Amino acid sequence: MFEGFYEFTATPFSRSIPVPALYRDSDRDEHVDRLKYAAKNQLFAVVFGESGTGKTTLLRMLSDEISGTGYTVIYISDSKLTPRHFYKGMLEQLGFEAKYFRGDAKRQLHKEIEIMRAVHDINLVTICDEAHLMSRDMLEEVRFLLNIRMDSCSPLSLILSGQAELMDSLRLQSHAAIRQRIDIQCQVGKLDASQTTAYMKAHLSFAGCTKDIFTESAVDEVFKYSSGIPRLINKACIASLMYGAQNRKALIDDRMVKLVIESELA
Repeated sequence: MFEGFYEFTATPFSRSIPVPALYRDSDRDEHVDRLKYAAKNQLFAVVFGESGTGKTTLLRMLSDEISGTGYTVIYISDSKLTPRHFYKGMLEQLGFEAKYFRGDAKRQLHKEIEIMRAVHDINLVTICDEAHLMSRDMLEEVRFLLNIRMDSCSPLSLILSGQAELMDSLRLQSHAAIRQRIDIQCQVGKLDASQTTAYMKAHLSFAGCTKDIFTESAVDEVFKYSSGIPRLINKACIASLMYGAQNRKALIDDRMVKLVIESELA
């Protein structure tokens, strides 16, 4: 509803922004490079950080860069993932009907992975999002999957992504065998003040904005509210743009941002 008033050609601060237009900085570029290394060398990686910091966005960047270049990417996000549904989900995304029993499905998956690598020269990258919600049984299955060749080589690259509790769980003595197999860790942090400014400019530029809409003090208020968490930046900016359009305000200042935060987002 605010796009027309501000003469945008697209909607900024939304989850539908194409990967090439997403905000990138040196930290996120480094994370993507490390995950690409994990994919190339069939390593086990863990991505973690606070809610809303952009972990799934980072995985979108990775998938976009490697898909169709000798990799097949599988993405699984299930808060109640079980070992059976893990193998079933992987096989179905690869285009196969999974065998009913977990052991049979596991052997079926390993066979298909070997064919992918030996015949088609394609490496499999499996991303498990919301991994902080994994059960003990599912984490144990991850250990078995990584140990399928007695530590010689993993059959795939596995990336677990979740909130900070994921690493807290993996630090427990009961999960030492999994933790010791982690090859790469990527902690996705918050944006600082200058990065928040750049983030907002990148989104507005994607929307075709050619003039200043947020004053410097307004950007400061967005940063104070969000603490540099992209999801909260998006919420504050969208709410402010809606308020600005409804009240015919071409320029959004700190007073308007404060009013929106206090009335709608507090």
